Amino acid sequence: MVQSYHITGSTAGEIATSLETAVRSGGLHPGDRLPTVRGLAAELGVSPVTVAAAYRRLSERGVISADGRRGTHVCAGPPLPTPPPGTLIPAGVRDLANGNPDPALLPDLRAAARRLALPRHLYGADANRADLLELAAADLAADGIPARTLAVTGGAMDGIERTLQARLRPGDRVAIEDPAYPAVRDLLGALGLLAEPVAVDDEGPLPAELERALARGAVACLVTPRAQNPTGAALTPDRADELRALLAAHPGTLLVEDDHGGSVAGVPAVSLAAGHDGPWAVIRSAAKMLGPDLRLAVLAGDPTTVARVEGRQRLGTGWVSHVLQELVVALWRDPATAGLLARAAQAYTARRTALVAALAAQGLVAHGRSGLNVWVPVPEEVDTVQGLLARGWAVRGGERYRIRTGPAIRVTAAALLPADAERLAADVAATVHRSGRTGAA
Repeated sequence: MVQSYHITGSTAGEIATSLETAVRSGGLHPGDRLPTVRGLAAELGVSPVTVAAAYRRLSERGVISADGRRGTHVCAGPPLPTPPPGTLIPAGVRDLANGNPDPALLPDLRAAARRLALPRHLYGADANRADLLELAAADLAADGIPARTLAVTGGAMDGIERTLQARLRPGDRVAIEDPAYPAVRDLLGALGLLAEPVAVDDEGPLPAELERALARGAVACLVTPRAQNPTGAALTPDRADELRALLAAHPGTLLVEDDHGGSVAGVPAVSLAAGHDGPWAVIRSAAKMLGPDLRLAVLAGDPTTVARVEGRQRLGTGWVSHVLQELVVALWRDPATAGLLARAAQAYTARRTALVAALAAQGLVAHGRSGLNVWVPVPEEVDTVQGLLARGWAVRGGERYRIRTGPAIRVTAAALLPADAERLAADVAATVHRSGRTGAA
């Protein structure tokens, strides 16, 4: 129960403002449990209906989350103007915490930009370039993903947010991977949605875990088909068949696939979308393949979902910049880009594989079947992160990623050459073994 901040107010608006101010100022922290509706009503001398209305406002804004008997808590990443955490890496420390692709394996944007025609694009013109949609449709169809209706969004997270807003309402439950990309968890909180964690292994979400989440009332399922962040999990055909069967038993479930890694993930695309009996969206981003500053993704989905996404987009940004769309088309059509992406996929695979093997040689389990990162279970996250920092390596602790899974660290292996993998693995082992224990699967 909250003790560090005194909640005030006699109306729903005043109570909500008091609580939001407490979160913004640090009087309340992510995860803090709030008083019950009746308890706070008695303390403030107001009707429980008034407190319930205040809580409902904050829940819809993603500041707090109510979960039945577990109570009402401050969301993990409430949408408030708080200062960003410090990310300064000390001099001489190798940064393996950033999650970035290797800059040497990204195309030269300056050279591509010099070739752009850049015609004027005015209000009232088509939102999306036809040539971009044609390229995307062919790319998705080659992977067995229906691509009859497409939209262009400002990156993968923008596409996910627009899809969830188009189909869900505050209080709905969403099955998400555990561990999961922190921004996904924060987004659910901001939209007033409740996360149902689904544990993963190297082949993706565990069927029994997804079945449990659906039985608990999840009306949507968010899956990363490859390059899962942070574990590197990637769907296999057999696992996909199992998951499709579970979804088929719950018709109407919203399926959202975040294929942010694209072709550089290092494994073929496997999708649950074909034949899905319900609304769906597959979002394929350019960020990992062409560069994080290219905030563009193509969203394939059922006609109603795509129409709702585009309709809401028209009320806000209107469209994704045609300068950006033309740049992506130019890169996509360039044979040199295709060659670079193939080399990037090979390099990332070699680097992940080398690190996983080096850790195994030290007696440590690690996961990194695809993508840019390797997930290493450890006994203590803080001790391991600090110990590696002292040895010249910056890695990311797993606390922000995991919900129910055990402690771990995430290592971005995208720019870690195989020659460095053994030294890093030895340092991880030395740090972990100080406690006399090793990580578990």
